[in-house]
Amino acid sequence: MASAPGTHPKMTTDLCFLNAADLAAGIRRKDFSSVEVTQAHIEQVERVNPAVNAVVTFLSEQALEQAGAADDAIAAGDEVGPLHGLPMLHKDTTDTAGIRTTYGSPIHRDNVPEQSQLIIERLHAAGAIPMGKTNVPEFGAGSQSFNPVFGATGNPYDPSKTCGGSSGGQAVALACGMTPIADGSDMGGSLRNPGNYCNVVGFRVSPGRVPVWPSMAGWSGLSVQGPMGRTVADAAFLLSVIAGPDPRSPIAQSEPGSIFARPLARDFSGVRIAYSADLGGEFPVDPRVRNAIEAQLPAFGELGCEVTDFSGAGASRPRDDGPGLPDFGDADEIFKIMRAWSFHLSHGPLLAEHRHQMKDTIVWNIEEGEKLSGADVGRAEAMRTELYQAMRVFMDTYEFLLLPVNQVPPFSVDVPYPMAIDSGDGIVELETYIDWMKSCYYITVTGHPAISVPCGFTPEGLPVGVQIVGRHRDDFGVLQLAHAFEQVTRVGERRPPVVTG
Repeated sequence: MASAPGTHPKMTTDLCFLNAADLAAGIRRKDFSSVEVTQAHIEQVERVNPAVNAVVTFLSEQALEQAGAADDAIAAGDEVGPLHGLPMLHKDTTDTAGIRTTYGSPIHRDNVPEQSQLIIERLHAAGAIPMGKTNVPEFGAGSQSFNPVFGATGNPYDPSKTCGGSSGGQAVALACGMTPIADGSDMGGSLRNPGNYCNVVGFRVSPGRVPVWPSMAGWSGLSVQGPMGRTVADAAFLLSVIAGPDPRSPIAQSEPGSIFARPLARDFSGVRIAYSADLGGEFPVDPRVRNAIEAQLPAFGELGCEVTDFSGAGASRPRDDGPGLPDFGDADEIFKIMRAWSFHLSHGPLLAEHRHQMKDTIVWNIEEGEKLSGADVGRAEAMRTELYQAMRVFMDTYEFLLLPVNQVPPFSVDVPYPMAIDSGDGIVELETYIDWMKSCYYITVTGHPAISVPCGFTPEGLPVGVQIVGRHRDDFGVLQLAHAFEQVTRVGERRPPVVTG
């Protein structure tokens, strides 16, 4: 085994904020050892995690042992994978063989899976070293990372505020330098929302891009797994490892993950982009979110893009030079039916015996699914298909659609979910615990790839991201525009106070 690190000059917090691809390459070149990199991240977790409560299962000794073995493999000249020797934290809703996985539920407080999910298999086969698990909402439900097992995770820019969810612990760990790269999942915004709230990148890939297995609903693309990173390039780097076909997933796309290892640079001159703050008046948006995004819209012009605004009522009317915005009037019903069906399928069997151990919003979602008929689900599928076709026509003209990620800035970590939104024109009361996430889940039902990339900050210093939606299965194009925007604005380089202060 390689020796433990001494007083190496690179053994500083700076090592924790190197790009993941550069970190992995440095380990392979022996610029620094896997033990040094892993030790640096362990020390960062010990230093920062008490302030934010992101890491809920910590395997420091095991990680160091595996790092030593990784260094020995390099010294022996063994062939190694792209993530070889890179420490990683994993989301606590993702099964990891031999490592506690609670799903944030007291029902599974001591659960240790015997089998890893496919995404974990690929990460570990590529050489990643598991350091532990990060916090999630109970069963991943809702975009506020709190649960009765581990409590709440605070936002690194203000720990009194939420970090989002359900990949909230992952986003915080990334922002704080506790993990160089992160896996996550997204149904209604669970990669995008916490990426937005923590000033990192969260990418909801196209269904089937990252095969999901095991899965009770292998044909469904409502929930996907995907990458998070501090930069778009790192998200692409991780996607190159976790994407690609697998016969265990019936909707797995055939393209290999290696397509995401290509350079992201592109000339965007003349590319037509649509922007909408509210998808044609479909949902309220806090003015602080809207102002932060619109302050950065000129950056797309600097890249050569032609941006057309489709905000407000009437946005669905055709323009002289192109179609109007698709009508998203059915998107709410589509998502809520499909989500309820999914919750009843996944968690319904637990309800009879464990109702008292489940939070009320999960019980409600399961019971909503129990009420559904085959006709209800069929109607939702028909409406979803119609919306997809409308999006296809619209995006024949506009290659990308820009939207808010979240409709509100980070709210109090003590509040389960927002119950109203002040749009600047009045306060809008919300009906359910997910209604403040429409800006994300309306895109979920279209099946299009969408990324959250850092965009700006509110006057209070809280992060705001912009959501970039691409054409059907054009995941690489989304990464290219997000990368170009990131390079112009550099917003993602601002570190959180829990690290800098």
